[in-house]
Amino acid sequence: MSALALLVSGPPASGKTTLGRALAGHLGACLLDLDIVVGALTATIAGLLGTDDLDARELAGAVRSARYECLLAAAEDNLRIGTPVVLVAPFSAERADPARWLDLRGRLAEAGGEATLVWLRLAPEELVRRLRARGAERDGAKIADPAAFLARHPVAPPAIEHLAVDATGDIAMQLAGVLRAIS
Repeated sequence: MSALALLVSGPPASGKTTLGRALAGHLGACLLDLDIVVGALTATIAGLLGTDDLDARELAGAVRSARYECLLAAAEDNLRIGTPVVLVAPFSAERADPARWLDLRGRLAEAGGEATLVWLRLAPEELVRRLRARGAERDGAKIADPAAFLARHPVAPPAIEHLAVDATGDIAMQLAGVLRAIS
């Protein structure tokens, strides 16, 4: 029997962590949030490279694979012992490329997991509003030129099978919708 592996994805400030926590708590799953699992290490590397923008070419290119490898290795260990997992990360490359998604899904399946991508849907203007409200340093470049950010990172739905969730709904509605869909 496969353990559940929910991958919560969406644009920055869409509520990935909030939904991930709610799902993990309700399901008794291990919560693995990319920002938490590798955040301190990523910040150290960013400091060494002289940037705080996770999308900066010098940082994204240098550490993306390693960041996701840490996240997936932790998920695999949990799945191997039958513990369901909720992974919280953008999964930008995996949701845009069906071949990469199949690789990721296959990797989790080998560890005993059944992967489902949960996509937090958010309109571009709401995304920009939330980024400004969040006021995180890492969002500085995004809010300095929202049009350029959105051109590089469109909020189009994934190119793969996914469960779409309205990110503007309250967390109870989002949780109920996901639980209904996976039951």
